[in-house]
Amino acid sequence: MSKFRRAQSGMTLAEHLGELRHRFLIIAVSITIFGILGFLFYPNLLKILQDPYCAAVPDHCRFLVTNPLDGLTLRVKIAFFGGFLISSPVILWQVWQFVTPGLKAKERRYVVLFVTSSLLFFCAGIVVAYYSFGHAIHFLKSIGGSSLLTEYNPNQYLTLFLLMMFIFGLTFLFPVVLVALELANIVTPSQLLRGWRYAVIAITVASAVFTPSGDPLSMCALAVPLVVFYFLAIGTGKLLHK
Repeated sequence: MSKFRRAQSGMTLAEHLGELRHRFLIIAVSITIFGILGFLFYPNLLKILQDPYCAAVPDHCRFLVTNPLDGLTLRVKIAFFGGFLISSPVILWQVWQFVTPGLKAKERRYVVLFVTSSLLFFCAGIVVAYYSFGHAIHFLKSIGGSSLLTEYNPNQYLTLFLLMMFIFGLTFLFPVVLVALELANIVTPSQLLRGWRYAVIAITVASAVFTPSGDPLSMCALAVPLVVFYFLAIGTGKLLHK
């Protein structure tokens, strides 16, 4: 993909900055509106986030609050995360709208494809993290021994859970980045194919390092799709270069 060509859009620097401010404003308003909805529907969202905990510890999955502000902090965190997540299509659309004037017609088609695939892969990463988290909680509970009473602080639990979903969502963008590098001729499909052994090792190590829960199942849930995505990106790159 060729370089960004803002000059061809006929806009001055001040107009570009104004356009950028306009896009940021729309994103901020979108996150705020959906965040308010998340604040109002907090009990429902909390139950969804609590389900993996209850699946791992069905007999005793209540949260322990030791700080008077914990309830408010938890509600604000959930509201912001919900607002950000639901606003993801709006955020990607605004990015696309800002970038489009500097691109050629062919590149615009690629941008639509990349925005759509990025959203799908990011959401897929969140879904995988969500369903892996129950196993992670079960592992973390069992490794400490049966003499421990499991009663988590909701903010610590939520921080770990949201961090895991965010990391999975970002790392699932891996094939989109690889295909973009192939289209930019920074790497070629043949180069990626020759280095697949090193890529698998790097993916395995990175999954072990970046999986917040540190349990084997979650690491596999991150590493295995990334290896599949690696070869998928190679095949996609070959098709696009034909």
